[in-house]
Amino acid sequence: MATPLASPAAPRMPLGLYALTAGAFGIGTTEFVIMGLLLQVAADLHVSIAAAGLLISGYALGVFVGAPLLTALTSRMPRKAVLVALMVVFTIGNLACALAPNYTVLMIARVITSLAHGTFFGVGAVVATGLVAEDRKASAISTMFTGLTVATLLGVPAGAWLGHELGWRATFWAVTAIGVIATAVIATLVPADREDHAPIAFREELKVVRRPQVLLGLLMTVLGFAGVFAVFTYIQPILTRVTGFADSAVSPILFVLGIGLIAGNLIGGRLADKRLMPALIATLLALAAVLGLMTFALHNKVAAVLFMGLFGVAAFATVPPLQLWVLQKAEGAQNFASSLNIGAFNLGNALGAWLGGVVIERGPGLGSVTWIAALVTVSGIAVALWSLRLDSPRRIAIESAACPAN
Repeated sequence: MATPLASPAAPRMPLGLYALTAGAFGIGTTEFVIMGLLLQVAADLHVSIAAAGLLISGYALGVFVGAPLLTALTSRMPRKAVLVALMVVFTIGNLACALAPNYTVLMIARVITSLAHGTFFGVGAVVATGLVAEDRKASAISTMFTGLTVATLLGVPAGAWLGHELGWRATFWAVTAIGVIATAVIATLVPADREDHAPIAFREELKVVRRPQVLLGLLMTVLGFAGVFAVFTYIQPILTRVTGFADSAVSPILFVLGIGLIAGNLIGGRLADKRLMPALIATLLALAAVLGLMTFALHNKVAAVLFMGLFGVAAFATVPPLQLWVLQKAEGAQNFASSLNIGAFNLGNALGAWLGGVVIERGPGLGSVTWIAALVTVSGIAVALWSLRLDSPRRIAIESAACPAN
């Protein structure tokens, strides 16, 4: 079935872009699969659900720290070599997760795995936009990030099922195998750098990312995804303890969520290619609305499943606009800024997982996580409107002319 990103006259996306998607699938699986295994990990390692949730926060903080650090350290390397090396780190980290004898070692292994994440998506996004025409850059980003959404659609439910049947360690063995395959695909299909990209001095990169619009873009990303992950992290206990589903129902419901993520990611890319800032504000508004209404939907099983799909659409429709906004505003240091934005996504993930844990253990409980998450996303909308005010009418006109509606 043709994707909504492609028009009849549009050229097909290059194979190298789909190789990046394969890497994104592996990384997305290892990031998200733990959400379907929280109860099993908590029981096996004798920790609380909130402590198990911190395995997500630890991973996200590792991305936040590792993204700018590894991007700076690898700035003189060819981008393809960087991507392959990062997939090797990812594979070794997942092997360590599968072998972890206790919670502490599992946390360390998750952090090691996470170090590859931010730089892979940051450098990968730059490579992806370089493989296509100017008017398809957001679509290229969304195609690469489709790996994340397919991971949620297939990898996470399959991992949750595998963990339920054979234990959570079996899931990490499977992800290790995915890492091996993804590494080979990237090494084979991603083209070598077309031209030399001489690195700019780190001091100059910092000047670029200190631009107000870049900083506001990073803040939008943090707040938007803090709202997403306040809910996403605790999907399994929310569905079983608030809505009343059996544990065996979680995997098929995650499949519905995954379908929504894929649709939202593609829609977000298409909208951002047409008009970037309106797409950014509209997708954040949709996310806040879905999160708020989900509070009521969770008490009805049919409505809860429907809103899982809508949540997926709204959550990942924000990804291409957020990433492209930072890339556009960070001209001159796109590798570094792109990786920082991936770090910002994951700082939002960590804050959201922490906030959800606080609401569960010290606040009003599982049933209130969604409306609190909606308030966090509303703060991201406020930042987007502030950023819009900073853009002069002339600059908006220039960007609109550069991305005409199709």
